Amino acid sequence: MTDPTSPSADILAILEARHGNPFGFLGRHPQEDGRAIVRTFQPSAHAVTVLARDGSGAWPMQRVHHHGFYQVELPAEAAHKPYDLELATYDGQAIRTADPYSFGHLVGEHDLYYFREGTHQRLWESLGASLCTIDGVSGVRFSVWAPNAQRVSVIGDFNNWDGRLNPMRLRIEAGVWEIFMPGIKEETHYKFEVVTPEGYLTIKSDPFAFYSQHSEKTASMVFDLNRYTWSDQEWMEKRARQDLYHTPMSIYEVHLGSWKRIPEQGNRSKSYLELADDLIPYVKSMNFTHIELMPVAEHPFDGSWGYQVTGYFAPTSRFGNPDEFRQFVDRCHQAGIGVILDWVPGHFPKDAHGLAKFDGTALYEHADPRQGEHQDWGTLIFNYGRSEVKNFLVANALFWLEQYHIDGLRVDAVASMLYLDYSRKPWAWVPNKYGGRENLEAIDFMRDLNRICYEKHPGATIIAEESTAWPGVSKPTDTGGLGFGFKWNMGWMNDTLRYMEEDPIHRKYHHGEATFSMLYAYDENFILVLSHDEVVHGKGSLINKMPGDRWQKFANLRMFYGWMWAHPGKKLLFMGAEFGQWQEWSHERSLDWHLYMGEEHAALQKLLCDLNWLYTTRPALATADHESSGFQWLDANDGENSIFAFVRIAPDGDRVYCIVNATPVPRKNYRVGVSEAGTYRELLNTDAPGYAGSGMINPLPLTTSDEEWQGQPWSVVIDLPPLGTVFLGR
Repeated sequence: MTDPTSPSADILAILEARHGNPFGFLGRHPQEDGRAIVRTFQPSAHAVTVLARDGSGAWPMQRVHHHGFYQVELPAEAAHKPYDLELATYDGQAIRTADPYSFGHLVGEHDLYYFREGTHQRLWESLGASLCTIDGVSGVRFSVWAPNAQRVSVIGDFNNWDGRLNPMRLRIEAGVWEIFMPGIKEETHYKFEVVTPEGYLTIKSDPFAFYSQHSEKTASMVFDLNRYTWSDQEWMEKRARQDLYHTPMSIYEVHLGSWKRIPEQGNRSKSYLELADDLIPYVKSMNFTHIELMPVAEHPFDGSWGYQVTGYFAPTSRFGNPDEFRQFVDRCHQAGIGVILDWVPGHFPKDAHGLAKFDGTALYEHADPRQGEHQDWGTLIFNYGRSEVKNFLVANALFWLEQYHIDGLRVDAVASMLYLDYSRKPWAWVPNKYGGRENLEAIDFMRDLNRICYEKHPGATIIAEESTAWPGVSKPTDTGGLGFGFKWNMGWMNDTLRYMEEDPIHRKYHHGEATFSMLYAYDENFILVLSHDEVVHGKGSLINKMPGDRWQKFANLRMFYGWMWAHPGKKLLFMGAEFGQWQEWSHERSLDWHLYMGEEHAALQKLLCDLNWLYTTRPALATADHESSGFQWLDANDGENSIFAFVRIAPDGDRVYCIVNATPVPRKNYRVGVSEAGTYRELLNTDAPGYAGSGMINPLPLTTSDEEWQGQPWSVVIDLPPLGTVFLGR
């Protein structure tokens, strides 16, 4: 039997890629007599020479194993000098390189401590692939968390994807493996080869990669994030002072891959830079204040729309490289448009190259499928109670806010994180330590996430997509809330869409559904949403949800948009809805831009443009969105006629009167109560001819009478159009 302490045992372990401490044997090792032994494994070389980096000497190495293991003893005067290896390869090349095993510890002790503690807020600078220079040698420092692996090697273009060649050093105190690879350039492809505790070999992409392949190709790529020069300083300084709660926020939700494709070039999607040229001017012309991007973090499957992420630190390479995505964000800011990013900390896919069973164990996920797997989606759930996993997610959020100047993160599927029994059978979940259904670790994670992000990036926002009645989602953490800035108003969306789908003759029986949202409108900081979720999976497009003939469908939708923009709460509309796309949305094709040829579609688009303009220019419609003082019913009870009348009020006294007629019956001489005497004018009418309406407008100045009405001391009389929303103001 071979002596396990002999060099031959070490050589055999290196050759078989099972050495537990490659840095303890490879590289330079001082001897007691002052000399040093250098060992290297170079199977592609027929000769190797050690060269003093200062040119003071060269020492040919002895081939001590026929598979390419070399060794040499350096004299005392050269034992501590920096050195390189010169490789004479079988194809006739002479390659000079520093020895990866000649470098000391790479990840700092403090970095490892804070990561283990779960508080490292710039974790992407310590883990992953970082271009750097060490001792005058340029290359890449690779580091990865895999505490239960028997062995981890970095593999890639530079070593023919051979896991035997570059096994990494284990920093046992944190379970982090590291190695510095000299000479590695940007966009080099790489992965990690991991040997599991059971001895199985698996190949993983880098969880911290800044740039990755997508779809069937899944290699990570080295990328320099320190090169890009931003030009949005004015925006960022303004953002830090901005009060989002009291300013307009009208959001255009976009799936980058299908917003506008190029059919004459194989129906390909536009790149980040092409979208910057086309999408940004469009959003600006439509007077939206923000773009919300469905997830751009790297994902292998187009059909997930980005919601099954494998590369949490990499914007997808489908549309360009990371700096090109930065340029897209930069140009949005220069145009005065904020960028919100969908962010997915609720689950991750089981793809073999991703986070699942990363080191052969349930590292990022729970081991128990009752806690660690979403049966509905076939995905895995993060172990929020593990400090390193929580650190990974919080640092990732900070990464997008800092490195990409993202203005907000919309956190997907918050309800699935809050409840341990989310979409589970009674026997298929594990209660918390108190016997309840609340996921206490996820709650702590979200509170920490929000607190840290708001401390580090004032002016940015974190938005919850939360579909239940969990209390205090957008309330401060120090008062027991979750600490989000805003919450999607799913209740408003469900109630109003259900109301709008009713035939107008039946709406009087559902009047309470349409007014119910005002009973809880100030419980949270709400965003009213008509998102992609409402136009997929057989739900049909928004225009097709509307009842009636073609004219009535468009009239209903115009009235509905006017009502939505008048209602308290920020606004979000999914792409294509602004011009009334007939088809249900599909990620595989472009929006139906040809519909602009139709008068009603162009008119609907103009209405959205004008609604956004009115919303952003009249303080009454936005500055008190989250305060009860900003809204007053004039008439909430006219169910018989399906009419809703209310006034929006700004702290500075600006008032906008909003009247909705949800039936196709015109209401001549409709009296509206107002608070001040004088003349009023129609600010916007969704039935105007310019919006392809019937033309029942109120063009002349409207003079008040002293007849008290709707609880107001004065009143004006208007013609209320069929299926229309009217805005009045001074």
